[in-house]
Amino acid sequence: MNDIDVPVLIVGGGGAGLTASMLLSRLGIESLLVSAWPTTSMLPKAHVLNQRAMEIMRDAGVAETIYAASAPAEQMSHTAWYVGLTGDSEDHGRRVAKMEAWGAGGHSPAWLAASPERQANLPQIRLEPLLRARAEELAPDRVRFHHELTALTQDDDGVTAVVTDRDTGESYRVRAHYLLGCDGGRTVGPAVDIAQEGVRDLARVVSCHLSADLSRAAGDPDVLIRWLWLPDLGIPGVLVPMGPDHWGPDSEEWVFHLNYGAEDTRALDDASVLADLRKALGLTEDQVTVHMISRWSLEGVVADGFRRGRVLIAGDAAHRHPPTGGLGLTSAMHDVQNLVWKLAAVLNGHAGDALLDTYEAERRPVDATNVQRSLENAMNHIAVNALFGGGPQADTEENWKQARRLWSEDPADAAFRRAFLAAVAAQSMEFNELGIEFGYIYDSAAVVPDGTRPPDNPDPVRIYTPAARPGHPLPHAWLEDLDGQRIALARLVRPGRFLLIAGEEGHAWCEAAEKVAAQDGPPIDAVRVGHLDGDFRDPRSTWTAARGHTPGGAVLVRPDRFVAWRAHGHGTDPVAELTTALDALLAR
Repeated sequence: MNDIDVPVLIVGGGGAGLTASMLLSRLGIESLLVSAWPTTSMLPKAHVLNQRAMEIMRDAGVAETIYAASAPAEQMSHTAWYVGLTGDSEDHGRRVAKMEAWGAGGHSPAWLAASPERQANLPQIRLEPLLRARAEELAPDRVRFHHELTALTQDDDGVTAVVTDRDTGESYRVRAHYLLGCDGGRTVGPAVDIAQEGVRDLARVVSCHLSADLSRAAGDPDVLIRWLWLPDLGIPGVLVPMGPDHWGPDSEEWVFHLNYGAEDTRALDDASVLADLRKALGLTEDQVTVHMISRWSLEGVVADGFRRGRVLIAGDAAHRHPPTGGLGLTSAMHDVQNLVWKLAAVLNGHAGDALLDTYEAERRPVDATNVQRSLENAMNHIAVNALFGGGPQADTEENWKQARRLWSEDPADAAFRRAFLAAVAAQSMEFNELGIEFGYIYDSAAVVPDGTRPPDNPDPVRIYTPAARPGHPLPHAWLEDLDGQRIALARLVRPGRFLLIAGEEGHAWCEAAEKVAAQDGPPIDAVRVGHLDGDFRDPRSTWTAARGHTPGGAVLVRPDRFVAWRAHGHGTDPVAELTTALDALLAR
């Protein structure tokens, strides 16, 4: 048994684990990733990557690769609801509602103002191989699939794990300072007595990954997700394009989710599922190739703790969501972004171990909110479908009669139509959730409060209100360097480094940052930003409007681009004040 010593052992090779591997490598921290599975995910699963997730992918150096493979922005600008898809009547495939989604493919002013990145859409079966290739490029021979964690113990100084190579049957011992569990809660969580809490088995879903030509049936090239009521089957369905070479109606592959009731035995029989699929899609057996049928149930759970000693968990190991809202994979990436800079700070001697306690303090409330939001999104879809009544126990004509009330000219059906459209409009809480995706605020010992209140927000789900207040994400602003070249403020934050942003009169704060960093402090970059004067200009006054301090003040931004501390004006002793803030937020 050959021993390996490594600062961080990552268990799990999905979105969370691979993101952790990439980001740790970018921070100069050696890690070893092991995954019990022989390869990355074979299931399409999550596919929408929100703006903050794409910022993280930019940090990892893989954003452009993802954008190149993603659905084009113009083909993910809307979502829509339909009755049926194909069939004998002219009513099959009728669109009954349509909604702008994901910032209108990046054209919404609010979304453009939130981030230099736009959303992407790439199913995990195509995303994870890209992440794995990048992780292997950054850490050769340190990303090992079909290597399973088979034993785990920890002590005050670290973790000892036994890993078995499933291809050879040989085992080896890994000694690490910290272990990061990203295995979906299968092994690491139970081994350290972390339990999941929440609701399970809310609904039964059968997902079919298939290849077929649906170009005639699936119109509306700007629609990404199609929500279907299927009167011929008496159940709802969801149709999502999977690319890979074309998107929209010309997609070569699709995922078709069939939402069966709890008592509907058709869900348990592949032959029945395939018959329902072909009927709904209007395809014969030789016109569709089904790659995989998977069954799963809606659940929303959160771990009762994110840390046990030297073991920390992230992603599905820490929280599992319904897919509605696309918050599962993206939350996993946000978890890792929050954690890895703290691990690096502790391992490099710039912070105390207690800094790692702020990971749970910051991420667990956000993840719990995201789980709740995902559940509410799912329940609203169920409420929309319930308006159709009928169901599998009703005959087809009865189901169609109820559905046709949506476009009936009978005045008696007007109230029904309005109720349906109102229920659909509420789903903007899923497809226009910028406040949830981007506006969450951290409250922990890794943030030094400045005594101010958060800005008023009339709708914290749909509206993101930028502010450079401690605990908030760094607001987005386009700056210009002294040569007139445009750069996003967020991209001034370099991997593993703090950024002090002073006003145009904040020379003393920049000098203090240099002195503190030189005195065995954490790495800090310092810049002045002003409309007319500074290292960078603020031509639109975007940063000036959000910074919340005078021209002589400054903010300190953490490596994960969250504001850690703010000085409202000229300090009396900038070096001492900045040192005190860093001592507090780094648990030194």
